[in-house]
Amino acid sequence: MTERKPPGVDFETWTDRQIREAAERGEFADLPGFGKPLTGLEKPYDDMWWVKEKMSRENLSFLPPTLALRKEAEDALDAAARAPSEGAVRRIVGEINTKIQEAVRQPPPGPPLNLEPFDVESVVSDWRARRAK
Repeated sequence: MTERKPPGVDFETWTDRQIREAAERGEFADLPGFGKPLTGLEKPYDDMWWVKEKMSRENLSFLPPTLALRKEAEDALDAAARAPSEGAVRRIVGEINTKIQEAVRQPPPGPPLNLEPFDVESVVSDWRARRAK
């Protein structure tokens, strides 16, 4: 813990002295990322950058659970369309259908889900049609 700024000492001078003394003691030597370039400098400035990075690191979503599941279902259909095999398509659709069925049984908080399990055979049929082109 740092000491209180003495009266009559310029704030900037006091702060600079605190930093210099800490650096001399080696308190900054073992910080994570020491000596590595800063990431994201090429991106435009965003006031909420630290919140977004924290949420990304913690694997958190800022969407209500129902909207997050809708997005996940949309991503699953895209992944199924690009799947390398019919088995992969069935696995992807089966996994998202399980999540949708659970959400229909016990609706999570948030706006209505408005989503039903996908017809696996229909998705597989669409996948086959795209592969035939």
